[in-house]
Amino acid sequence: MKIITYLCLVILLSTSTLVSSQDSCSSKVLQLDRPYPFDTTILKCSSVWEPHNFILRYGRASSNVWSFIFSFPSSINAYAAIGFSNDGKMVKSSAIVGWISGLNGGGMNQYYLGGLSDGEVVPGEGDLYVMNETIIRPNPSIVYMIFQLKTNQPSSKLIYSIGPNGVFPDTQGMLQQHSDAISTVIDYSQGETSEVSYLKLRRSHGVINMTSWSILMIMGYIIARHFKKWDPIWFYLHASIQTISFVAGTAGILIGYALSKKVDANVNNHKNIAIIILVLGILQVFAIILRPKPESKLRKYWNWYHHYVGRILIIFAIANTIYGLSLAKEGSKWFLAYGISIAILIIITIILEVRMWIIARRKTQSTNNSSHPQSLEFAYQT
Repeated sequence: MKIITYLCLVILLSTSTLVSSQDSCSSKVLQLDRPYPFDTTILKCSSVWEPHNFILRYGRASSNVWSFIFSFPSSINAYAAIGFSNDGKMVKSSAIVGWISGLNGGGMNQYYLGGLSDGEVVPGEGDLYVMNETIIRPNPSIVYMIFQLKTNQPSSKLIYSIGPNGVFPDTQGMLQQHSDAISTVIDYSQGETSEVSYLKLRRSHGVINMTSWSILMIMGYIIARHFKKWDPIWFYLHASIQTISFVAGTAGILIGYALSKKVDANVNNHKNIAIIILVLGILQVFAIILRPKPESKLRKYWNWYHHYVGRILIIFAIANTIYGLSLAKEGSKWFLAYGISIAILIIITIILEVRMWIIARRKTQSTNNSSHPQSLEFAYQT
């Protein structure tokens, strides 16, 4: 019984130690071994990035000076950054980056985020007038970035990021690309922070494109190739499905283009593949408009063109959908759902192709068997 009591006390003590070592808005500002450069009692608090336990305390020190304490766990073992943006995007914003490393101590610097590549993130530059900046570890598990901004009103569109684990700025202050980031909007008067994720728009873009360009297109292909005995129903069904696919897919690409203007991710390759898919789709539309009559000598070449352009489009669409899901950092459920859908359609296609091959082979054998006796009779007569 004493052992059980002792274990319970140890667990409770460990839990209370863990909670107290984590920063939160319910915790008081920790005391330092030096005075704060401003009054911390006026600061409001906002939990700005809960998954990473990022906390921002802030307050107006005077008519044109704002005070900030940005805290993050030392366990991230990487740099942390807070960026002030005019439009909620990382590009063309200014950020304050801080880090504490066991190897070279720590540091804190302003950066101008001119672009998405490492070389466009310029240390020591930016539009912020930063004062009284310092970075300190008030206890072993928490890091404070303390600074003031000379401004009448700081931007309410704030961006936060974390560097790769174990990677810190080099001797020239250059940063490697962050491993995670978030765009937020803060209400300074209420202390409330909301995430700007464009999640609904991003998922609408993904669902529309994966359904139209690949899933429906494959279904239309299957109908055209394997159900021609249901003439003319197969043709109208095929044309209707492919038309819906093209219209919806075009809308999905336009949504993606609008989305690319709002996010910082480098989606140039994704966009370029989408343009190729759209061009192939337009070529298929022209193929329907210019379709020659069945008895025309050009019909054979038109069939080749129509079939192979459609197949190439589907291959590009599947590849770009998978690439888009990886760019969006969607979970395994999305990959699994899409993969199962495509796998089912591929299995159906293989079964129908095998069936078509078997039927064609039987017809060939039947033709050969029916023509063989005639050949023997002819040879006998001669």
